[in-house]
Amino acid sequence: MLNATPQTTASHTRWLSRLQQLPRETRDTLFLLALVGWIVLPQVPHLPAWCSALVAVVLLWRGTLALTGRPLPHRAWLIVLLVAATAATRVTHGALLGQDAGVTLVVSLLALKTLELRARRDALVIFFLGFFTLLTGFFHSQSLASAAVMLVGVWGLLTALINAHRPVGQPPLRESAALALRMALAGAPVMIALFVFFPRFAPLWGMPTGELRGRSGLSSTMTVGNVAKLALDDGIALRVRWDGAPPPQRELYFRGPVLSHFDGQQWTARGGGDGFEAALGPPPRDLQVSGAPIGYELTLEPSASPWLLTLDAAPQAPELPPGWRARQTPDLQWMANRPVTALLRYRAQSWPQFSYGQTGWDGRLPRQLGAELQLPAGFNPRTVALARELRAAAPGNSPQAIVQAALQRLRSGGYSYTLEPGIAARDSADDFWFDAKAGFCEHIASAFVVLLRAAGVPARIVTGFQGGEINGLDGYWVVRNADAHAWTEVWLAGRGWVRVDPTGAVMPGRVGQTQRLRPPPGLVAGAIGTLNPDLLRQLRAGWDAVNNRWNQWVLNYTQGRQLDLLRGLGFEQPSWEDLGKVLAGLLTAAALVGAAWARWERTQHDPWLRLLDAARRRLRAAGIEAADSTPPRELAHLVEHAPWAAELRAPLSRWLLALERQRYAAPGARGSSAAPSLATLRRAFRQLRWPRPS
Repeated sequence: MLNATPQTTASHTRWLSRLQQLPRETRDTLFLLALVGWIVLPQVPHLPAWCSALVAVVLLWRGTLALTGRPLPHRAWLIVLLVAATAATRVTHGALLGQDAGVTLVVSLLALKTLELRARRDALVIFFLGFFTLLTGFFHSQSLASAAVMLVGVWGLLTALINAHRPVGQPPLRESAALALRMALAGAPVMIALFVFFPRFAPLWGMPTGELRGRSGLSSTMTVGNVAKLALDDGIALRVRWDGAPPPQRELYFRGPVLSHFDGQQWTARGGGDGFEAALGPPPRDLQVSGAPIGYELTLEPSASPWLLTLDAAPQAPELPPGWRARQTPDLQWMANRPVTALLRYRAQSWPQFSYGQTGWDGRLPRQLGAELQLPAGFNPRTVALARELRAAAPGNSPQAIVQAALQRLRSGGYSYTLEPGIAARDSADDFWFDAKAGFCEHIASAFVVLLRAAGVPARIVTGFQGGEINGLDGYWVVRNADAHAWTEVWLAGRGWVRVDPTGAVMPGRVGQTQRLRPPPGLVAGAIGTLNPDLLRQLRAGWDAVNNRWNQWVLNYTQGRQLDLLRGLGFEQPSWEDLGKVLAGLLTAAALVGAAWARWERTQHDPWLRLLDAARRRLRAAGIEAADSTPPRELAHLVEHAPWAAELRAPLSRWLLALERQRYAAPGARGSSAAPSLATLRRAFRQLRWPRPS
């Protein structure tokens, strides 16, 4: 470990000393500029590059002016910059109204306002613009980390606001920060009561949060190679809380989009769309389930798509929050009536043992399966030839035999599983079966389905998630984006649609989850994992558990949970009116407590002012007329000219001047003999000899 050199320590000391000796206006300006930078920093990934550059240049410019004492720029500069920022916002976003354009404009105004920071009124405008800018951060992220960053920003703004209302002397920022923290803690109970009991009316509490990019990577289309990128994303896709013991990992298939149409390059879902109305056809009427059902509660992360992931297979619709509807497609997908743009929690019940798609077909290929046999002409000629060989070698052209022959080829043909296969060539199936012989689950599933279709066996691709892991701290089952998976379904006469996972033939550990996929760790995580792998797992589990609590109790706190809380408080049939009554009662109680506190606090003024007021009363009793606004130095002047003995005047005058220094001395003198503490002054006050009234 390197030790700091004496030169380094001396330089650090000089820097701190110089910082403490800055004029108050300079110090407060630099603090406010740093605070603006902290507020804008989380917005940088979502702002245009020119806006981030403008904020950086303006803050550096204003900081330089504060340090050098130069005058602020002429108003003409501000007008030019304002017009330029407005025009750039219009060009970038195509409008001045709307979420993205509004945030860009507000951030620009916040930065430009610092260039005319002359009076307290200007500072107040910056404070309130800062509060509004902090709020807009929730447009992009509502995570626990984002909330922590914003809490620090709120604390800083309250500190600056309090500091601006202390115009006398040079109060330390740490005192203002401590007062801001006490005020925030005092208001926290009211804030919590409003959060818990304020009725959550739709659509106020159910508005979509804007267009989001899909985090899970699942959609109604799949180009071979895209899911490989998703496997490197270790973010959480969904969390599950099982009603009982979790099923084996090999049975954890969370069903997403089913892809039936293939144009040679891209797979698409039935109907070719992502929307609620794209779920063409009636729900399956011949779905049969057996065995014991599995009940669970699933929390789905935002994906900007309508897919409601459920464990295969779920006959009944998931229990969704008010305002949500679900519809099941003919291929067992559950879809919501709108995209999932915020955390969505719902309950479902699934039966791992199920069958469907066989009733009434009598072993003959139904016309409805034409899409599951379709192949584009002119693609994958070598795979088509291989399919003919497999069909010819199968006893009686048996589809079961063809499927088993294809799986055996995967097991024994030297095929491998890789996370970085890249985008396949034009004839993607030929590339996999004969050239690369390596791929990710989507490559394997795509090549497998093309081979079976060419052999006359109906098949399709199902995408979703497979596996997961339990978090030992909170008991939730965590499924990550790295668990994204593609498998196949094959139609067999008399059995209907049967799940076949060809990836298991290439890499059995992927399906059984004995070999979890993981992205490369970062520098810090890699170092911790090298030194102590158990510690890294514990830290990760702890962070996931904390985030889950944040998601469950804050982001996903719905009207249903409010009413459940009222039931726990004794309301038999709670309603939003009961919520209003409880909230009104709590606010009334808080108001009474606040009034009592204000009445008590009215008698508890600034201790320095109380000491000065006590001195004024003693001097009035001794015959010196002192107004309530007379400062200590003027009182000392009156004492020095009073008709008293010198041994009385001198101690009183010195004490009054010391009282003045205690409040108005420079920061470097605070705590020294030149500026005694209030406790010292109180003791001296009690020991002073006061003249008797004449």
